[in-house]
Amino acid sequence: MKQICVVGVGYVGLVTAACFADLGNRVIALDVIEEKINGLKQGKLPIYEPGLKELVDRNVQAKRLTFTTSYAESLEGTEFVFIAVGTPMGVDGEADLHYVETAARAIAENMTAPLVIINKSTVPVGTGDWVADILRRYQKTPIPFSVVSCPEFLREGAAIGDFMQPYRTVLGSLDPEAAEKVAQLHLPLRAPIVITDLRTAEMIKYASNAFLATKISFVNEIANICEALGADVKEVAIGMGYDARIGKQFLDAGVGYGGSCFPKDVKALAYMAAEKGRHPQLLYTVMDINDDRREMAVAHIKEMVGNLEGKVIGMLGLSFKPNTDDMRDAPSITIIQKLQADGASIRAFDPVAMEVAKPLLPGVEMTADPYTLAEGCDALVVVTEWNEFKQLDRARLRDLMRQPVLYDGRNIYEPDEMTRAGFIYRGVGRGYNAMSPEERARHSILPPAERSSD
Repeated sequence: MKQICVVGVGYVGLVTAACFADLGNRVIALDVIEEKINGLKQGKLPIYEPGLKELVDRNVQAKRLTFTTSYAESLEGTEFVFIAVGTPMGVDGEADLHYVETAARAIAENMTAPLVIINKSTVPVGTGDWVADILRRYQKTPIPFSVVSCPEFLREGAAIGDFMQPYRTVLGSLDPEAAEKVAQLHLPLRAPIVITDLRTAEMIKYASNAFLATKISFVNEIANICEALGADVKEVAIGMGYDARIGKQFLDAGVGYGGSCFPKDVKALAYMAAEKGRHPQLLYTVMDINDDRREMAVAHIKEMVGNLEGKVIGMLGLSFKPNTDDMRDAPSITIIQKLQADGASIRAFDPVAMEVAKPLLPGVEMTADPYTLAEGCDALVVVTEWNEFKQLDRARLRDLMRQPVLYDGRNIYEPDEMTRAGFIYRGVGRGYNAMSPEERARHSILPPAERSSD
């Protein structure tokens, strides 16, 4: 059994702490915010993540997982310290390392024995060297330590599975022995382990997220073209995805990406490149396309509804993706604010994110369920692809609405089915499949006499 300290109890830190505890280690989760720690001691989690509460409760009960605000307490007898604090985006897109610096300084001031310090937070290339400098500067007496980069690749909503069954573990260090020790911690996960230097490991994280964001923006650009040419982006993505060189994941057109990773990491990588005199044109384009998706969603809603003054628009979903309550850079925020600016009244329903969303969305009426949401609405807008939205009673929704207009920003419905259910429907990039039968007839290449009457 190893003793591990995890600094930070957010999405990454709490999942890391609970999972390492479940692997049989003794883990101390530390955070300087007393409210979070007191809540965890009472069984109240500061975040929503499927399965996490059960995992935390089980390991607390087994006395493998404890919580504290004390660095001195958490470092006593500890061999590994994971820094998993937030690195929010700065004014120009740069990563704000204030919390990393505070954690590194506190570790230096309280350590009494050799430590392996592992950066789990997403940090700019070169941060590992910087952390090492902080540790040397603030140690009370010189004590050996090593710094290892171990970037996280956890998806909110699937974080426990991603931790326990990772595609790979990336480790970077200038100390091969320290990297090997951290590799041993990860051996029970039975995944490939990539060991490299500090800066390369840090870059792997940014390059990975930037590539995935690029796939999303690419398919959204294709969706724009599909709408113009009458093709269906959903079927295009299926046809593309069977090619192993392309893959099926991250080819879902919609209102764009959000959350705490892609927006922040793409901007941070572009900032790092520009600071070194490079021109990351592709990254700028990825961000521009993503911003355009929200603008286009509002434009399409206005095309369907007309003048928004006095209209009631219902939002199905608020969180940036399903299975999380995370509202950071959620597309719903931008879309709602723009609709409100044009005079619309907004209602919303989200299975778990409404409490988090309330202070971010003044003037938005939160409802108890999708059917309460639909009452008297002039349009519904799907913003988050929660599973429970996929099998709603369409006839009931239609009858409750003032106008049966539905803009599907995540393509969770089929155009033909929604049209048959009596909706004025529009998805993203659905092209020919979103046309009415009359429109399809006009686009047919067959002479009228040869067209099927079916």
